[in-house]
Amino acid sequence: VSFLIPECGILPEVLKSTVADVGEYYLVRNLSVHELVAHEFIDAFVKKGSCYALTYNTKIDQDNTAALLPNGKLILSVDKDTYEELGLQGHPSQYSGKKVMRYIITIDLTDSGFHPDSKKHNRVLWALKEKKPLEFDFLMAWYNTGAEGSTLMSYFSKNQIQALKPKITFSTLRDLQCPVLQSNELQGKPDESCSTEELFEWLGAVLSQVSLDNKSSSFLSTYCCPQPNIMVEKAFLCTITGFIIPEKIIQLLEQLCCYFGEPKLAYWLTLTVHGFADSPVSWRESEHGFHKGGENLYNFVIFRNLDYWLHMAVGTNDDCPP
Repeated sequence: VSFLIPECGILPEVLKSTVADVGEYYLVRNLSVHELVAHEFIDAFVKKGSCYALTYNTKIDQDNTAALLPNGKLILSVDKDTYEELGLQGHPSQYSGKKVMRYIITIDLTDSGFHPDSKKHNRVLWALKEKKPLEFDFLMAWYNTGAEGSTLMSYFSKNQIQALKPKITFSTLRDLQCPVLQSNELQGKPDESCSTEELFEWLGAVLSQVSLDNKSSSFLSTYCCPQPNIMVEKAFLCTITGFIIPEKIIQLLEQLCCYFGEPKLAYWLTLTVHGFADSPVSWRESEHGFHKGGENLYNFVIFRNLDYWLHMAVGTNDDCPP
């Protein structure tokens, strides 16, 4: 997650505290997937909040991967051999080509028919525990609103579990060329404002720390800021890296909107969120493929009058966002 505020003076304390409170997450080593379908886990976490899990250091185009979504659905993306050994119902990956080598299995942990001792639950548990045990390192997070009960740290105390905090970096960009934007002009106007596409390309260069001076001697980039533009004396950039859940991103977005509540120099600001390149899903439950880069991201451009633009981008092996 990154946000950029051009012409930023002093960052409000409430915004600083929101960034600092973006929340910790956990790395659970050697966790068997069947533990995620155990009813003790479902009752403690899936039904009492939003639980997130994603296999760590697995490659979506090579390895078996898994993700637990906050709606209680467990998504498995597995190779052909694993699929046949598991014997669970699924469907071919839409990025398999003519010869199907990958399958997607979806298990709804909140399904009314997935109760203890049901045939469906026993079948899934047997497949994942006895028939073809799957074990991964998982990134996990849990969000609940005041519900009392177990924590991930205590629940997985028998496993090797580690609490992690997102890496936060603050930087001040001096003398930054910024495009001129008008919230009601998505396509831009010659000599008046830049388009959404031009802004998106410029933002990618800034977040990647690419020089915008278009020097002929540069071997890396001859990119320059689109026209028209203004020189901003100081811009504030914050980048948060980790397993960050949507609830925390919403809190950050709300505080960024509140930034314009008092007179500020900035006319607009941006919030960019990148998904994991090797996640088996991207938008909602849409299948995600890697192809060349595994891109999936969205970007808000929020204006002083609280109008906003929303960019949504995916790679070649991905459904279009909803």
